[in-house]
Amino acid sequence: MAMLLEDIVQSVEMWLKLIRKPQPYVDPDLDPVLLVPGIAGSILKAVDHQNGKEERVWVRILGADYKCRTKLWSRFDPSTGRTVSLDPCTSVRVPEERYGLYAIDVLDPDMIIGRECVYYFHDMIVEMMKWGFQEGKTLFGFGYDFRQSNRLQETMDRLAAKLESVYKASGGKKINIISHSMGGLLIKCFMGLHSDIFKKYVKNWIAIAAPFLGAPGYIASTFLNGMSFVDGWEQNFFISKWSMHQLLIECPSIYELMACPHFHWQHMPLLEIWREKEGCDGIPRIILESYRPGESIDIFNEALSGNSVDHDGENIPLPFNLEILKWAKETHRVLAHAKVPSGVKFYNIYGINLETPHSVCYGSEETPVTDIQDLPFFQPTYICVDGDGTVPAESAKADGLHAEARVGVPGEHRGILCEPHVFRILKHWLKAGDPDPFYNPINDYVILPTAFEWESHHEKGLQVTSLKEEWEIVSEDQDNLEDVASRKPFVSSISVSQGGNKQSSRSEAHATVTVHPQTEGKQHVELNAISVSVDA
Repeated sequence: MAMLLEDIVQSVEMWLKLIRKPQPYVDPDLDPVLLVPGIAGSILKAVDHQNGKEERVWVRILGADYKCRTKLWSRFDPSTGRTVSLDPCTSVRVPEERYGLYAIDVLDPDMIIGRECVYYFHDMIVEMMKWGFQEGKTLFGFGYDFRQSNRLQETMDRLAAKLESVYKASGGKKINIISHSMGGLLIKCFMGLHSDIFKKYVKNWIAIAAPFLGAPGYIASTFLNGMSFVDGWEQNFFISKWSMHQLLIECPSIYELMACPHFHWQHMPLLEIWREKEGCDGIPRIILESYRPGESIDIFNEALSGNSVDHDGENIPLPFNLEILKWAKETHRVLAHAKVPSGVKFYNIYGINLETPHSVCYGSEETPVTDIQDLPFFQPTYICVDGDGTVPAESAKADGLHAEARVGVPGEHRGILCEPHVFRILKHWLKAGDPDPFYNPINDYVILPTAFEWESHHEKGLQVTSLKEEWEIVSEDQDNLEDVASRKPFVSSISVSQGGNKQSSRSEAHATVTVHPQTEGKQHVELNAISVSVDA
């Protein structure tokens, strides 16, 4: 009752114009931003050709597996490079509401409980609107059918049209593109194929968690076992791993995420299989076979040779698709030759500090693999490297482009899109909000110089130089200690000397650094240094 009365009072006050409804902050001087998601990061709707009825088929929790099998399962057409739905009466489209943001915000808008599991750019959109960005004026989205190749002409044409429309809607301002994951490959393909258009409309491109050289362990196990889009209890209501497996086998985008076989990896990603083989003496032995990225193709081919699905009463074979592999190799060639046009700045943010699948192993010494076609029924184990849990940092850093900056941020592959450190970096690079010229994106702190003194003089044949400098470091780490005043300053010192000879002088230097802890993540730093040189 109290809430109703409060609503009534507010409505009357609004009518009488006694109060004003708070308006979102808008900064008209900001350059426009276009958000581009990665694989599985766009809402997809199935359109019935007979009656024009639409229904969301990605992402949905209730009935998700059935809709995937009936509306999203598809076959690759090598003559066009398109992946076409098995249902001939259905086509798939991406919704364009909210200037493209609807499709990449919350992937299942109907969910009430556990919505975070289907958030995509949601947190970033909310944060950017706080900085003054406005939907349709300075903030836009580009969703796409992620089943398709990253260089499909249809997608390239849509992106070109999107860039032009964003440019016009923002009053002729050049665009900041922020891509995530596979969206980075899509943007790089477009940049390689349509460099002139990219140069005309784009100001900055910021790639986040992009698998520039593939996601070796993740994709290898996806080919053989499928993958889960959501984790936790929600996956029980979502698309099964098997259904997802059958979908992805016919997706060129997945083949384009395979490990680059020509890159000089620090540790070569391998597909390993424990197998029982008969030795020269006729005695069976358990050995570990290892296959490099190029050699793994034969294993995928053999393991999936008998794979098929039943669709509408018809048994359809779905082996490892060598036609898609040919298409993907051409995509890799486009990616390898892409360059950042002059006048455009490129930035790269990648995830670190999480164990990330790199090599995949099937079977064990106790339970070896006896038939390669049984691999889809084995649980893989991984040899991991540093990364974001999906993309190795080594792959994400190797963009092959001239970059203004590359910054590693601790975070999970999709979760990195809501990391405060990433928000802070983006705000700095986009020049949104109050400018902070001292911000260091790599270390995520602000250095504020407060004092600087330099003095040099001669004294009895000695060259004496003294330096005094002070600054304040402001980090995101908030100090939880209650009694800040009781903490003692941290003092450190260093001494350096250089011996003289007939050709050079003798010199030595002494420095003292004192750090005074303060509140709210602040530290005051004092540096006192003196150097003395003696002429030979």
